[in-house]
Amino acid sequence: MKIGVLMTLEEAKNRIALATEMGIHSCQLCSWDLTKHTDEMAEEILGLLDKYDMEVSTFWAGWSGPQAWNFTEGPLTLGLLPTAYRYRRVQELKAASDFAKKLGIKQVATHAGFIPENPHDPQYAGMLDALREVAEHMKKNGQYLLFETGQETPVTLLRAIGDIGTGNLGVNLDTANLILYGKGNPVDALDVFGQYVMDLHIKDGLFPTDGWKLGHEVAMGEGKADFPRIIEKLKALGYDGALTIEREISGEKQIEDILKAKALLEQYI
Repeated sequence: MKIGVLMTLEEAKNRIALATEMGIHSCQLCSWDLTKHTDEMAEEILGLLDKYDMEVSTFWAGWSGPQAWNFTEGPLTLGLLPTAYRYRRVQELKAASDFAKKLGIKQVATHAGFIPENPHDPQYAGMLDALREVAEHMKKNGQYLLFETGQETPVTLLRAIGDIGTGNLGVNLDTANLILYGKGNPVDALDVFGQYVMDLHIKDGLFPTDGWKLGHEVAMGEGKADFPRIIEKLKALGYDGALTIEREISGEKQIEDILKAKALLEQYI
């Protein structure tokens, strides 16, 4: 397993150099600014990756429009569930796939949105049709579409992967998101979809304490994710990919927490 770190496309010039100073040579590139998906940006990133001997495990693709990361407005705004934004976001994810192809990246992840738990929900089939269209486009580009976990139960995600059925689908297991959304825990989730895990966001968090707000993200080791058991299960599954550290704060404390997470992962590995 290789320890990595999440960084945005816009900050890559500084963050790739910083990551190598920290002894990290794997990353996920995350992009929400679709105007940056240019040939010039691709050339710049390729130069940086070569200069600093950095590998990109996954390109994390955002989409335009409103975003409410909560239980109430989230289903109305996030991913490909809301029909008002679905067509545009499908095109944006296809464009992100094309940009990732220029960088030679074989895995593209995103938040699909709140996949309905009830397969007979009227929105289930339409949402999966849209995801299938994205996955087929990525398949032509020689890529896998990875679902970032959190907004649906592990069984719901497993069902969706089977129902989409394109053969190029995987999971980006965010070890905190299942906890933050109250959908499960990452240890047990590996029993459900472990065979599909192709990258991870190493992140920690606390469960929700009311029905309106997500739980809180915390530094690795301070939340409910059982990382020794997660690593143990990943090894049993034969996983040998990236362990991508994500810490959703900024400044010196973020760097401090990333270094702490790296040290813990090295111990558990």
